[in-house]
Amino acid sequence: MGQGGEEILCRARESLMIHQRSPLLVSAVALDLDGTLVDTAEDIADAIDAALVSLDLAPLGPAVVRGLIGQGFAHLVKSALTCAAHGVEPTPELVGRAQLAVDREYTAGLSRRSVLYPGAQEGLDLLRTGGFPLACVTNKPKRFTTPLLEALHLSRYFALVIAGDTLAVKKPDPGQLIHACHRLGTAPDRLLVVGDSIHDLHAARAAGCPVFCVTYGYTEDPAALARQADAAVDSVAEVAVRIVRAESTPGFAPASGSGTDSGPEF
Repeated sequence: MGQGGEEILCRARESLMIHQRSPLLVSAVALDLDGTLVDTAEDIADAIDAALVSLDLAPLGPAVVRGLIGQGFAHLVKSALTCAAHGVEPTPELVGRAQLAVDREYTAGLSRRSVLYPGAQEGLDLLRTGGFPLACVTNKPKRFTTPLLEALHLSRYFALVIAGDTLAVKKPDPGQLIHACHRLGTAPDRLLVVGDSIHDLHAARAAGCPVFCVTYGYTEDPAALARQADAAVDSVAEVAVRIVRAESTPGFAPASGSGTDSGPEF
């Protein structure tokens, strides 16, 4: 671990000393991808803007696109079209064309500018060293999720990956998290959810899982979101330190087929 990683873990430990609440027993951790582990907004914005330009619409820019990320690919494309048309709802035909264009552009530049957030690597390393099974639970389609995790060397950390089209539901529906509990062999109240959006929060609450919200990501008001969570954290490293200090017990009794989930897609 480099000097930067040591400094991040040191800050996480200092934050814990100041903000620690009652102990939280955790057996496994479910982490969101975009806005929590990886800052993907620049690549997504590039794809969205290139698609809009190809359809003779004005580009939106990264700042606007950031606010549209989090509810899945279809919602992102439709919202981008609506924004570009100043609030006018797009036709189904235009949505279909835009989806194909965004898919093509994003596939070509999937990890060109996407980077891990500070503390993400250190946190994942610490959680893995501690023996905690990890799940990546994202609304990102599997065709983007799998190659992005591989390109950033993150696949090795996860016992389970549940993408936005793995099941017939996605966040804020609790189905992905309930499925993760079953596959990882843990009770919902022992699966810690870590995310950056209101959809992560609502999904966790509905599933009966504790939830930490990061103070960065793509939410417009991270402070307001954090007040509704069990804790606000400045990095995944802080998540790991909190769990280790709480002397949680890792638990891993997965159902058959642990790994990247291959459930029904829609």
